[in-house]
Amino acid sequence: MAAAAGVSYQTVSRVLNDSPRVRPDTRRQVLEAIDRLGYRPNRAARALGLGRARGVTVVTADTTLYGYASTLRGVEEAARPLELSVGIRVVESARPEDVRQAVEYVSDPSAGRVVVIAFDAAGAAVLRALPDDVPAVAAAEAGGLPGVSRETIFLDERQAAVDATRHLLELGHRTVHHVAIPSETGTSARQAGWRDALAQAGAPVPDVLAAGWEPRSAYQAGRALAADPLVTAVLCGNDTTAIAVRRALYDAGRDVPGDVSVVGFDDVPGAEFWTPALTTVRMDFAALGRACLAALVSDDSAGRVPLDPPCLVVRESTAPPPVRVHR
Repeated sequence: MAAAAGVSYQTVSRVLNDSPRVRPDTRRQVLEAIDRLGYRPNRAARALGLGRARGVTVVTADTTLYGYASTLRGVEEAARPLELSVGIRVVESARPEDVRQAVEYVSDPSAGRVVVIAFDAAGAAVLRALPDDVPAVAAAEAGGLPGVSRETIFLDERQAAVDATRHLLELGHRTVHHVAIPSETGTSARQAGWRDALAQAGAPVPDVLAAGWEPRSAYQAGRALAADPLVTAVLCGNDTTAIAVRRALYDAGRDVPGDVSVVGFDDVPGAEFWTPALTTVRMDFAALGRACLAALVSDDSAGRVPLDPPCLVVRESTAPPPVRVHR
């Protein structure tokens, strides 16, 4: 490149890095050579020379689940107008070797700044293990992560779970059962909000039925609930769990919402078109991702992005309990 432009390699470097210490005619000469040769700078090499790369790496344990994918989308949407590249590093599990590999990857300057999606144990472990000199922001469950000093941004899903549970109680249900999704802490903000609402109403607090990320486990939890004629209302940890529970109730001959009301969480695309249309909590994960990126690149609070609180969307899957249920 330097030979083609007839200048030194230091001059080429100054042009690529927009240094003011280059005469206009020399800059034009180098840019013409770059265009003629179709040269593309090595971003990793530039990062090593200039400090951390002008980009963002998102660390996540999953790229397909709705909340994770939507948060990632929000990061990319916010990075695009800033001309920041966005990369992805998947951490396979919370096992020490997987966490170590992810941390080593994002600790390299070529990874740029870091957004950790810490909705689970794997993401939280990476966040806790990051060296102090790696600039990072985390998206996490409501309330943040215990023992983490880095900036953590979240949606208030705990209050949203309170609102969803109260909705069912106000319809006349004696209590509300809960099928929980995995959580970094083992007791998620959604589960905590559900407990809060039941305690405030003086309602019985049933045992939590734990489900994994795969729908089959939620279906099995739904089968157990369907076998109990006193179950009339269920708050599910997310919408995928809700549709699996609804299927289990259907297979057991129990109508939704005639026999059992079901509430989901997240408001995934298409939830309003299910049969029945799903009552659920709308979570703006894309806005969460945009807020994380804004916090990562802003030096003060003026650059922060305000987050709308999650909200309950009432549709067809909730109704008063059947009159034949003994209380």
